[in-house]
Amino acid sequence: MRKSLALQAEMSEEFGACVFDVTLDCEDGAPVGGEIDHAHMVVALANQAHGAVNVRSSSIVPRVAVRVHPVGHSAFEQDVDIIIGGAAGALCHLMIPKVETVEEVNRAVQQVDRLVAKSGRTQTLPLHVLIESPASVHQVFEIAAHPRVQSLSFGLMDFVSAHGGAIPASAMGVSADQDSAGLDQFSHPLVLRAKLEIASACHAHGKVPAHSVVTEFSDTAMVLTAASRACRALGFTRMWSIHPIQIRPILEAFAPTKNEVELATHIMLEAGKSDWAPMSLGGKLHDRASYRYFWQVLERAHRTGRYLPAEARRLLS
Repeated sequence: MRKSLALQAEMSEEFGACVFDVTLDCEDGAPVGGEIDHAHMVVALANQAHGAVNVRSSSIVPRVAVRVHPVGHSAFEQDVDIIIGGAAGALCHLMIPKVETVEEVNRAVQQVDRLVAKSGRTQTLPLHVLIESPASVHQVFEIAAHPRVQSLSFGLMDFVSAHGGAIPASAMGVSADQDSAGLDQFSHPLVLRAKLEIASACHAHGKVPAHSVVTEFSDTAMVLTAASRACRALGFTRMWSIHPIQIRPILEAFAPTKNEVELATHIMLEAGKSDWAPMSLGGKLHDRASYRYFWQVLERAHRTGRYLPAEARRLLS
């Protein structure tokens, strides 16, 4: 966790923006019986990262979140009490795992809001939800519609294990050989369906879809390929990493290319000159629908720390 926070600060300085979140884990990261001590350590780390902004020359605010235990777990309320009570102002969101119903979201909201109000934090604390079972996929559109849910993430490994052996272990990985008989996480029908349902539900309700991990963390070429497929083919706009070596390939895959940025800048400048009326450019029709798309390209470039021409920076300012 400390290394991840240090890397976030380092890359924020490099890119001029906080290009990835750090989620401190109180669910799988806490040893059994040591949940209280672990939660207090997470509070100290979150506050330390948040307070470091005041002693650095940079004004870039770190994005630090915490994954707590599931709503039905005996440690859930304890986690929320300690973490929000001790670090409410340092968090960008709270991650709730293994959500299967809207009722579980409501229970989390009630507990979180009660403690946020006591903490003195003036802003609502967003909730991110992990979709990790067949039941949660069945309810994913209703969960995404909840006004307090900001993002849905796919929990690949829990999703596969929730099927009791009906999905092979190969579906937790990425096959280097696309002709392999073992179905991977991009080819197994049940896993692929779950990903598409999550992405579709998020886009239907204006939420952020976050793709699952790639367990082959040392193979950066494989990470880049998987991230590109998640972004370009499945409609995800963010992706989890489980090791620092994965962060740069993921950023590269989710960032627009130089040519895409240059085209978006050119189209937006010409659209402004035409007062946003429909126009022909390079033999193609462009109107407000395509203007909106190319504006989003520039926003995505900014969020992923890509180089932007001076004209694009002025458009975004």
